[in-house]
Amino acid sequence: MNEEYPDQGIEGQSQDLDAERSRAAATPHSGEPRPAAEVPPTGDDRVDAAMAGLNRLAGAPAEEHVAVLEEVHGRLRDILGEVNEGTT
Repeated sequence: MNEEYPDQGIEGQSQDLDAERSRAAATPHSGEPRPAAEVPPTGDDRVDAAMAGLNRLAGAPAEEHVAVLEEVHGRLRDILGEVNEGTT
């Protein structure tokens, strides 16, 4: 191990990925949706409205997450395009 770079020199050590996954799965989860993390305001109402779409993830089944994320991403991409064109 290297004291200056403590992560170097561990390449040869084995990782127990199953143990890591079981620790993550052991996190208590009552089946209730976790509260969504508060997204700080950006200062742009359009961006804030787009980001608010992420709140729909909290109660949605995992199968619906991709559609929600794609919608939010699309809205943010459109806003960025408008900013780049100077049409804001």
